[in-house]
Amino acid sequence: MNLIIFSGLLGVVMMFCGLFIKNNRTISYIAIAAMLFLLLVNTIEFTTGNGFFTIKAAAGLLQPSKYGLLVNEILLVAGILYFVLSGRDIEKVGVHVADYYALIFFVFAGIGIATSYTSLLMLFLGIEIISIPLYILTGADKLNLKSNEASLKYFLMGSFSTGLMLMGIALIYGATGSFAVFKMNIAETPVTYNMVAGMLLLLVSMAFKVSAAPFHFWTPDVYDGAPTVFTSFMATIVKVAAFIAFIRVFEGSYSSLNKKWQLVIAIIIAATLLIGNITAVFQQSVKRMLAYSSIAQAGFMLFGLFAFNDLARQGIVLYAAAYSFATIGIFSVLIKMDDHTFEGFNGFAKKEPLLAGLLTVFVLSLAGIPLTAGFFSKYFMIAGALSTGGTYLWLIILAMLCAAISVYYYFRIIQAMYFKTGEAEHTAVSVPFKLTLVLVAVLVIVLGVMPQVLLQYIYF
Repeated sequence: MNLIIFSGLLGVVMMFCGLFIKNNRTISYIAIAAMLFLLLVNTIEFTTGNGFFTIKAAAGLLQPSKYGLLVNEILLVAGILYFVLSGRDIEKVGVHVADYYALIFFVFAGIGIATSYTSLLMLFLGIEIISIPLYILTGADKLNLKSNEASLKYFLMGSFSTGLMLMGIALIYGATGSFAVFKMNIAETPVTYNMVAGMLLLLVSMAFKVSAAPFHFWTPDVYDGAPTVFTSFMATIVKVAAFIAFIRVFEGSYSSLNKKWQLVIAIIIAATLLIGNITAVFQQSVKRMLAYSSIAQAGFMLFGLFAFNDLARQGIVLYAAAYSFATIGIFSVLIKMDDHTFEGFNGFAKKEPLLAGLLTVFVLSLAGIPLTAGFFSKYFMIAGALSTGGTYLWLIILAMLCAAISVYYYFRIIQAMYFKTGEAEHTAVSVPFKLTLVLVAVLVIVLGVMPQVLLQYIYF
């Protein structure tokens, strides 16, 4: 509850900062301080189990859990790193810098709901509170036609998926007489056409939100058209929050229809992995490649829903940290580049050896190479799927093959930086930027060597 209340209040504070403070740098510092405060109040709730607020009206609608609060911790740390690394780039998007920060804080209020809801109504509110500010941020670069087009496309397709979600919630309510998520447990509720149809509509809607195939078509155009600094936020923090919401909505019902649901999820995973990885191979823009790779990463994260066991739950937490930190790190460097194609990185290692080395760590993590957090993230997902039995061994083999394919397009960045000649043009970066990026790389390596540093908090 702390995150929901305080992030909403801080969003309002940031709006007023835009009226009274004209220095964009000062606004960025205030935003970083506010994010640190959110991390503090969430940590207090995570460690003590008690928030500052107890709202009786929220009984039966919101129930913060240790698992959800841990995910909040990860996303808030990612948010702080995002603000520190990309604050100056947010200032360059337009003149309404305080409003951009306000919208991001409102998104975090939605994230707080998405990780703690127990009612389908709160699921709807959480997803919409996350989505609506993103429609605005996507079109923040008003002079860029691609940004305007991406914003309109995102809004129209997002509205359509929301309609499907509401229809699914209405059908489930008709079948159970309640909006409570636990009432979706089909072991206790008779299976009806309304129930199955409602759950399928929810599945389709949430698959759209996490850009899982075949509901991924909006992702490359929106990620490519949005200002790069906001693409970084959408592809990491927002995507992870949507996955947690996706998993929570099926917690009560999945086990009862285990085999039938596994088949549906397996088909979606296979399509997502194939489309994401194969299409990424043919991209010439690093930004667009990262958009397709985020689809492929969504395929691996969907194993958390497929397996639905302790290994998968651990994998989702580790994946949230590994994917968010590595992708934010890559985008923070990409934003500084004048050329976003692979050729734009030619010779980058000679001009910026430290940045090239750090970028290599992030790329290796996304590819799932050992000694990085991405390796154990994928390992826990595959191990969770294997523990369910050998029925879907073909899916695990497909996932491993797709992971091998991903190495090709990720390593194209390393090849360009170290083995090709050229003059990579980029904006000069400050010492604090480099030190923060070093910290992110250290986190990625530490989680890759000792994942228990993070995973122990799931149970203690």
